[in-house]
Amino acid sequence: MANTAQSKKRARQSETRYAVNKARRSRIRTFLRKVEEALASGDQTVAAAALTSVQPELMRGVTKGVLHKNTVARKMSRLSSRVKSLGATETA
Repeated sequence: MANTAQSKKRARQSETRYAVNKARRSRIRTFLRKVEEALASGDQTVAAAALTSVQPELMRGVTKGVLHKNTVARKMSRLSSRVKSLGATETA
């Protein structure tokens, strides 16, 4: 348990930061779920629109320290390739 005033304040700050980061992570996951649902529906235009809406959210997660830069790069790469392949299957 925190004893000093400084450690008590740090504990309060930690709880606040945890709540904010949890909300940010949840928001990002919601946007990612929308992309996954668009991919499952098979409509490339909807999936591409969802992908463009999730990109700034992911980048914001990086700048706020919720996600690592390479994690976001990997997710964006994999999602964009899936959206692109969705269009290739429609034209073929």
